[in-house]
Amino acid sequence: LAARIAAAGFPVFRFDRRGVGDSAGGNGGFRSSAPDIAAALAAFRASAPMVSRVIGFGNCDGATALALAKGAGLDGLLLSNPWVIESDTEAAPPAAVRAHYAQRLKDPRAMLRLLGGKVSLSGLFASLRNALSRAAPPSSLAQEVSAGVARFKGPVTILLADRDRTAQVFDADWDKSDPRVQRCAGATHSYVESQDWLEARVLDTLGRV
Repeated sequence: LAARIAAAGFPVFRFDRRGVGDSAGGNGGFRSSAPDIAAALAAFRASAPMVSRVIGFGNCDGATALALAKGAGLDGLLLSNPWVIESDTEAAPPAAVRAHYAQRLKDPRAMLRLLGGKVSLSGLFASLRNALSRAAPPSSLAQEVSAGVARFKGPVTILLADRDRTAQVFDADWDKSDPRVQRCAGATHSYVESQDWLEARVLDTLGRV
């Protein structure tokens, strides 16, 4: 994605927080990444002094890190599939479960697996019970993300891949009428089948800066 955006004429600085991907050091998690974001922004501005405004793009916990840092000195935010799950064992909100099964019912392969006995019925019934239960209040992390976005004074766009559980959990507690939210039908977490859509959204955001 960075290469494609750069090819379109926009300087791009891609980085991993310390201890992740190409970066050395100890990984302190997304909550500790605000100094790394600030350092990346300073390095980018130094290497591309012609740039007057910088948009921050993050997917999953990268998006959450940008929100928790209240924009980290950036001029705009593009938040993709923000991570608001408190723990890996946390049950998905009922609305997210319903969205998941709505997608599965449209998939012929999923129906064949069910009819072929390849789906755990006990697990299926447990999920259906969850889907019909009353929604719990938003997680504390979701509330922190909302507060961080509210405190950021620049433009914000939120991208959600509708087949992604992370996006579904976020969307379950977010304002459905928020005009800043754009949903990609059929997309999974990293938009592998929707790269053109993602590139278009990034370029559109940059063009509006």
